[in-house]
Amino acid sequence: MNIENRYWQKDIECMSREDMKKLQDERLVAQVKHVWDNVPYYRNLMEEKGLTPDDIKGTDDLHKLPFLSKADLREAYPYGLLAKPLSECVRIHSTSGTTGKRVVAFYTQNDIDVWDNCCARAITAAGGTKEDVCHVAYGFGLFTGGAGLNGGSHKVGCLTLPMSSGNTERQIQFMQDLGSTILCCTPSYAAYLGETLHEMGLTPDDINLKAGIFGAEPWTEEMRSEIERMLGIKAYDIYGLTETSGPGVAFECSEQSGMHINEDNFIAEIIDPDTGEVLPEGSKGELVFTSITKEAFPLIRYRTRDICVLSREKCSCGRTLIKMTKPMGRSDDMLIIKGVNVFPSQIESVLLKMSDTTPNYLIVVDRVNNKDTFEIQVELSKTMFSDTIKSVSDLEKKIGAEIHNILGITAKIKLVEPKSIARSEGKAVRVIDNRKLV
Repeated sequence: MNIENRYWQKDIECMSREDMKKLQDERLVAQVKHVWDNVPYYRNLMEEKGLTPDDIKGTDDLHKLPFLSKADLREAYPYGLLAKPLSECVRIHSTSGTTGKRVVAFYTQNDIDVWDNCCARAITAAGGTKEDVCHVAYGFGLFTGGAGLNGGSHKVGCLTLPMSSGNTERQIQFMQDLGSTILCCTPSYAAYLGETLHEMGLTPDDINLKAGIFGAEPWTEEMRSEIERMLGIKAYDIYGLTETSGPGVAFECSEQSGMHINEDNFIAEIIDPDTGEVLPEGSKGELVFTSITKEAFPLIRYRTRDICVLSREKCSCGRTLIKMTKPMGRSDDMLIIKGVNVFPSQIESVLLKMSDTTPNYLIVVDRVNNKDTFEIQVELSKTMFSDTIKSVSDLEKKIGAEIHNILGITAKIKLVEPKSIARSEGKAVRVIDNRKLV
């Protein structure tokens, strides 16, 4: 690929650290004043800390400002954090609401334009140009995935297929008939597309895909390799939250060693999730974002609950934007089982190394007689399902031993029939926690 085609907005993506800090300083000062003037909820939080906009001279003062959490967003629902008149807002998006009241985010037209450019950077970094056919199989509607990549694809000038999720065989037919070259969806749905492709008697040679942009749920390097093998593509990660805009807050380049954060729009910090203390670069902790260009719904120091590491190590792609690692779990949905911290990604990493199982699994946690129970249901491959009972038993023991080696606790492994675990066309449901822990 021609080096000039690797960037969507090269002057920003390759901006010097000094110039980027100056830009962030200016935008942060303006954003704090904007929020102070227009969002009473946040102004009250600042006043509780004895702050006014005059106390914020730039990014060096960011740590003084109060945090926002999802609890604040729910408390302020629906209009309490709105910073623009509704007459200037052109769209809303919303979270799934799976853990409580929905969070509704508002967008001005400028917010949409900025977001589209962020997604255009991600598509371009994955090799996308106006010659490509971008197949968007994220969900549309209130979910941000479909709208974000759809808008970014339009910016780049790709022929855009707004497929949404579902009707998987039709997805593959359109890939073949219209020559889709870039696939955008959740990693679990990409894996399902690959599985279905092979069940239809097809191979990656029967489609034209060259790249995939996958996000919205945790996935491991093992899962990346499996998707790349099944679809014959290079798989790129993308990161975002509805609260800050949607996908495109950060994106992966060809180096695939972390995701570049669009620092002209988002300031990233890493904090200790227990104390709120800002940690130095290279520390593992909770990711916090400040939106410095968002007009309608500008969140300052929003706690994402995602655990990761930030790095400014030089990248071979030429971008100077800071990188975040793939989230290593979440501080709020991390499971504590038998006193041990457990992230589903740790379990997935073990299972994807097994040749006799599929990547579909379900973690079931319960509490019986005041003791935690921990079961992992794993689908057998078709060939293994027809094998002997002893072989299945041996495989259960092998998986159990690997899980114990990683976690230090014992899980009951239950191997189940192929396709007996429900497939997801959106975010995969990987955990059922039946304990009453609140």
